[in-house]
Amino acid sequence: MSSLPPLLRVAVFGSFHRGFHVLSELLKGPMAQRVRVVGVATDDVDSDHVSRGRRVWAYPHSLAEETMVEQLALSHGIVPYKGRVKTDEFFHLFDQQWKPDLCITATFGQRIDARLFEWPRLGFYNLHPCIDDGWPSHYAGPNPFQALLDNGSDHVVIAMHQIDEGFDTGPLLALSEKIYVPYGATVVDLHKLTSPLAAKFFARELAKMLP
Repeated sequence: MSSLPPLLRVAVFGSFHRGFHVLSELLKGPMAQRVRVVGVATDDVDSDHVSRGRRVWAYPHSLAEETMVEQLALSHGIVPYKGRVKTDEFFHLFDQQWKPDLCITATFGQRIDARLFEWPRLGFYNLHPCIDDGWPSHYAGPNPFQALLDNGSDHVVIAMHQIDEGFDTGPLLALSEKIYVPYGATVVDLHKLTSPLAAKFFARELAKMLP
């Protein structure tokens, strides 16, 4: 009788709605039978390395939205990491305990350095909003939803790409289907609208990597 393959070890770096839905898919969706979430890093909005004035946290949001990933992780027995990721302390945790085969970022307020993104054997990926305008996208950067709204785009796609030293410039793996933008939508609206689809898109692409 052949033994089942070991579960793929996945670490999630995420917050807000995209982080919540990605983590939910891994913990509760079809992929939960094939992967093990070995670590979660999430934004500490009151810290100086993330702060309320940066990225999505600069827009109106609730306290529950600040902690939704943290609470989900804790409810599944995972203690989330909320400190700086560019430290020897975190790398020791990452290298000695998490030991991920693959990592995904989904609305995460810190840059990832090379000793982290070069470690997982199957890659370190990001989910980035843009349109299908070539790669790297014109909408690379820290606030793509605002740029898309400013340019009057009627749709968004989610790019799954590898992380490198650049800002949303690593090799492209796949693009999601289009998600159409309703009239009057805000940046926060787009986070809420696109996050469930982004999570399922990631889960489909992740499934393709498994034997």
